[in-house]
Amino acid sequence: MVMVASLRMAAEVLSMRGSSFFKQTLWGLSNVNCINRTWHRALQTASTNSTRGPPDFAFAFDIDGVLLRSSRPLPRARKALSFLRHNRIPFILLTNGGGKSEKERVEELSIQLETPLNRELFVQSHTPFRKLVMGSEGEPALREKCVLVTGGDGDMCRKVAQNYYGFENVITPGDLINAFPDLMPFVSPQKYASYCRPLPKTQLAPKDMSTVTAKHELVKVDAIMVFNDPRDWALDTQIILDLLMSHAGYLGSLSSKNGDVSLPNSGYQQDDQPPIYFSNPDLFWAAAYHLPRLGQGGFREAFEGVWSAVTGGEKAGVKLEKKMFGKPHQGTYDFAERRLQEDRSLLRGKHKSHRVALLSASKEISELKNVYMVGDNPESDILGANQYNSAFGSSWHSILVRSGVYSGGEPAHTPKVIVDDVWDAVKWAMEHAGTEQFQDQEEVEEGRIQDST
Repeated sequence: MVMVASLRMAAEVLSMRGSSFFKQTLWGLSNVNCINRTWHRALQTASTNSTRGPPDFAFAFDIDGVLLRSSRPLPRARKALSFLRHNRIPFILLTNGGGKSEKERVEELSIQLETPLNRELFVQSHTPFRKLVMGSEGEPALREKCVLVTGGDGDMCRKVAQNYYGFENVITPGDLINAFPDLMPFVSPQKYASYCRPLPKTQLAPKDMSTVTAKHELVKVDAIMVFNDPRDWALDTQIILDLLMSHAGYLGSLSSKNGDVSLPNSGYQQDDQPPIYFSNPDLFWAAAYHLPRLGQGGFREAFEGVWSAVTGGEKAGVKLEKKMFGKPHQGTYDFAERRLQEDRSLLRGKHKSHRVALLSASKEISELKNVYMVGDNPESDILGANQYNSAFGSSWHSILVRSGVYSGGEPAHTPKVIVDDVWDAVKWAMEHAGTEQFQDQEEVEEGRIQDST
């Protein structure tokens, strides 16, 4: 078992090649004796904890404002994660951020936080979009449909949607402005020329050809997905508005049902227009600047303002029909908890095999009873945890930290507790869970599991 633990620890360290963790661990140590002591402690930990299943609680962490500020680790973030890994306490990273593949983001975070992370226990705002490829819960399968993906740097979100999630027919606003330069007068197609692609050929003609006023070739869009914060609000707003006002998603058409008060929603979005999915409702997020910055939620609010001005809005009985993902929405928390439960099932299987092999008398892995959600945003992290209704019967407890968006005062939604940072959050949760078996906490407190800052 010592050999297995040694190989596992070596693999984790080698996976961090190029990071400061790798350099500090192998080249930054002063002598062989120091290396031997470090490996001895690691092997001792692996041997001691390997026969103990995970406890009946887990953690869910936001990232920006909790573990990182921009790309820089916050003080005591690594200490918190090191303590949890040391004691085999499960945790999942649950962020409203995105714009990159889960694989790439986890690799970056592992280096930034100097802690090996599990890609399966990492959920971005658009991670649940994967379910839409094959369809689920009344949603149509979109794998072969034409999907407009907006937001993010360059065509990074297109690559995520296509290469990692499995959508086969993905277009971007850059593709459209290059195909139809007159689409938006104040946007230069050259800005997108380096990564735009030819548009797919539309096979089906509109049922109502009288709706088509465009002189350009027809393009039919079947779904709109706001993957990440749009970089060009004007262009994205214009294209999304055109599609929601269209007949059946044909760009350049105009539905004859718009404004028909005899129809639901005064006829708006009642003519087979593409559904629109937003992945992140956050109005603000904690970036490098000292004040919170507008996020994807800001774009959505701005778009809804335009929509209201065009359609008459609530005063005219018109609303924007949209589908929301990300915190605080039930679906995102449900997706995250299912990931925790799946990981727990895998651990249960491994734990049983390991126990049989060692003829160990250790206990069965207990059911997940409590999850501690640690976040900096009362409108997403805290509200989501407070209102989440677990299908598994677990209780979610919200912990608000002062290291990000929230800095003081009465929060919009009341958490279980307000603490300074993520390490204080972990300590509070451990006390709340009534855990006495994790005696290595004092070792962490004394700095034997070192801070990265």
